[in-house]
Amino acid sequence: MQKPLIKNFINDPLLPFDIVFKDKKTPNRELPEHLHDRFELVYVYSGKGTFFLNQMLYEMNEGDLFIIPGNTIHQAMPDSESPITATAVYFDPQLIGHYSSADSFTNMQVFDRARKYKSYKLVVPATIRPHLEEKLKQLHEELEQHEAGFRYAIQLNLNSLLIIINRLILKESHHQLAASDVGPSWLLNILQHLDQFHTDQIAGLSYLAKHTSVSPAHLSRAFKQLTGMNITDYVNAKRISTAKELLLTTDLGIDTIAHNCGYESLPYFHKLFKKFTGVTPGLYRRKVMKEISFQIDKLT
Repeated sequence: MQKPLIKNFINDPLLPFDIVFKDKKTPNRELPEHLHDRFELVYVYSGKGTFFLNQMLYEMNEGDLFIIPGNTIHQAMPDSESPITATAVYFDPQLIGHYSSADSFTNMQVFDRARKYKSYKLVVPATIRPHLEEKLKQLHEELEQHEAGFRYAIQLNLNSLLIIINRLILKESHHQLAASDVGPSWLLNILQHLDQFHTDQIAGLSYLAKHTSVSPAHLSRAFKQLTGMNITDYVNAKRISTAKELLLTTDLGIDTIAHNCGYESLPYFHKLFKKFTGVTPGLYRRKVMKEISFQIDKLT
C-alpha cells in the first residue's frame, strides 16, 4: 500500500490557514492521494489533467476551481504534456463566520452544497477570473510578508474570496457546480456504489468486478489509471474518513467504530488510521474535540 500523504500545514494556532501559490505540478511531483481535515480550494491557471475527488472524476483546465470539504479524498493527476499551474488554499472553518444574527448566509454554503450534491468543480467565468486571481495573490502576499495585522487581513480576504465563489454558484444556473465529466459509466457506478457500501467487508476487488461484469484485472488497471489509487487504498481511505466522522459525532467506542467501518482487527484499524492521519484514533478524538471546545470558549 502506498503511504497516503499526511499534509503538513503551517503551525500557527492563531491562523489555521495555508496556501501553495501558483505551483507547477507534473506527474512526477504531484502529491499522492491525501485526506485531511482542512477545507481546500484549488484554482487552475493553466495546463490540463484529471482530478479525482471523493467519488468523482473531473477534467482540469484553465479557470477551473475545485471546492473540497474537509475529510474528502482527493488527488490531482496532471497531464505530462501540459503540466498544471495551480494555487491551493487550505483553511479551518473557524476562520469563516456568519455575518449577522439575522442573516442565514454563511461562506461555508459552497462547501455544504458541494458535499450535499457530490459535485466539486466550478468553471469560473473569464470575466471573474482576474478578480479571483487577485484575491489569491493578496492571500499569498499577506502570508509571505507577515506585516502587522496579516492574520486579520488573511481572514478578510479569505471571506471575500468565498463571497465571490458563493455568488457565482447562487447567481445563475449555468454557474452551478459541474458534474463528473471523466471515466466510463461502469467505473463511475463503482465509485457511487463504494460511497454507500465501503464499510461492507465484501467490498473488495472480486466482488466489485462481479458487480460490474468486468474482469478483476481490467477493473484494477482501469481504476488505478483513472483515479491514481488502487481499490484497496481507496476503500481504506473511505473507511478512515467515515471513522473520523464517527469519532467526532458519536460516543461509540473505538472498537465499535472499527467494526462499523469494516475492520475486524482493532490493531489493523489503529495502524491504518495512524497511516492516514498521523495519530491514533483516541488521540485524534481528544485533539479535535479540544480544538472545538477552545473555539466555542472563544465565542462565548
